[in-house]
Amino acid sequence: MRTLKKLAMTVLAWIVALSMSLPIIWMALTAFKTDLDAIQVPPKILFTPTLENFAAANVLRPILNSAVESSGATVLCFLLAFPAAYALAFHMGRGRNAILLGMLMTRFMPGIGVMLPMYLIFKAVKLIDTELGVVLVFAMINLPIMVWMLYSYMREIPRDILESARLDGATARQQLVYVLLPLCLSGVCSTALLSAVLCWNEAFWSIQLTSSAGVPLSAYIATLSGDLLWGKLSAASLLAVGPILLVGWLTQRTFVRGLTFGAVR
Repeated sequence: MRTLKKLAMTVLAWIVALSMSLPIIWMALTAFKTDLDAIQVPPKILFTPTLENFAAANVLRPILNSAVESSGATVLCFLLAFPAAYALAFHMGRGRNAILLGMLMTRFMPGIGVMLPMYLIFKAVKLIDTELGVVLVFAMINLPIMVWMLYSYMREIPRDILESARLDGATARQQLVYVLLPLCLSGVCSTALLSAVLCWNEAFWSIQLTSSAGVPLSAYIATLSGDLLWGKLSAASLLAVGPILLVGWLTQRTFVRGLTFGAVR
């Protein structure tokens, strides 16, 4: 009975996994089809693969923009979030919950509500359609999440460790770099990975603030959706999804370890 139950759960898990992966698999197949094969009904399962869609997609510049903007925003966000989380976790008394809740509320606010003033501000300082402008926006929208995650990891670290370092003469910067950072390294890595994924997938602000020079991959794919060239669109989408899947697969252990940091005490 137990064996049958285990087998049924395994089959169910595979069905769910394949159902979730089916759109990605279908997109990958379409990326290697010609435009004629991609629009045929019923769809062709057996076809001669081609690489012409990847050449026609012309995504090199958007991929480079996405890489620069995602990594830049993650680094900037971490430089701001790490000391903020440290202050909230170890040096904040009254008002800590209000500050944390206030930061999180800004993340829940719909972007369309502040789109116009943000656009006017960025236009005034000449940051429209620039990589720096996208980096600043990505860092601002992901800062509350990074502060919350880093704060939750730091709360699990005993204060006595930092007190011992302080008694040994360590400055606040030395406590952050040489004591706190190694202790919550798994949490830092998972937080940075989540921020990079959110920046890579962000489309709303990318579409609003870029047009040509600073266009990331998410905004570039949105411009292709009206051409009805399914092969080209699927190739660009596959190139957008591929790096995230690869990074997630390579760092899955670190990511899971960081997300479960402090879960068992």
